[in-house]
Amino acid sequence: MTRTLSRIAALVAIFIAQATFACAAEIKVYATIGVKHSLEDLTAKFEKTSGHSVSITWGTGAGLAKRIQAGEQADLLVLTRQGLDTLSKDGKVAVGTERNFTSSTQAVGIRKGAPRPDISTPEAFKTTILNAKSVAYPDPAGGGLSGVFLTQLAEKMGFAEQLKSKAKFPADNFAGKLVASGEAELAIQQKPELMSIEGVEILGPLPPEINVTTVFSAGVSKDAKESGPSTELLKYLESPEAAAMFKRDGFDPPPPAAKAS
Repeated sequence: MTRTLSRIAALVAIFIAQATFACAAEIKVYATIGVKHSLEDLTAKFEKTSGHSVSITWGTGAGLAKRIQAGEQADLLVLTRQGLDTLSKDGKVAVGTERNFTSSTQAVGIRKGAPRPDISTPEAFKTTILNAKSVAYPDPAGGGLSGVFLTQLAEKMGFAEQLKSKAKFPADNFAGKLVASGEAELAIQQKPELMSIEGVEILGPLPPEINVTTVFSAGVSKDAKESGPSTELLKYLESPEAAAMFKRDGFDPPPPAAKAS
């Protein structure tokens, strides 16, 4: 009797495993590097609990939006609100699936142990930039919002030419790496992206008068091959567990109303 029950239990376990495997899906995600560190940890946890696998293509929000517009396919889109809105208007996002899940602001990073110049006011920030030997930020030509934002800010504040002479563009868009390696004195980018680089410390956010909030959003692609599992992952990004991880990595909750970029 005991042997028979053991065989039945083993068969049930095999059946459950096979059923789980049969229901498992590979979710294809296009995601902005702005949430890379957090999303890698979150999707690893999601894979363990859901049985699904997640394949992520990284890029700038603007660059990924252009690829989708050009005909590339993904199941879930994790972009800036601006990028997702563009795709929604083009009919590339399933109606009603758009969600804001976190946000961040621009900050200045320095190498750990380096002197800490003043950036507490717009003029102090400008002076610090002018005094720096080199400034790392994403190449605006690549569409990264931090690079576009900084070049536009420099134009408004009158130090665009000086900034160009000091500019250091990271090949992978992570400006903090150039500070950590000593190739640049300052790095300007989203706070969480700077925090994700070992050897970098946050000097502080840009003064509120000149800073901007970037809202990160996600939506299921209208052409998703795995719409059900993608919706599961989308809901997970709104969970308390995800919110805690985003907070750990320097993000803020998505504001109900914000000056989004």
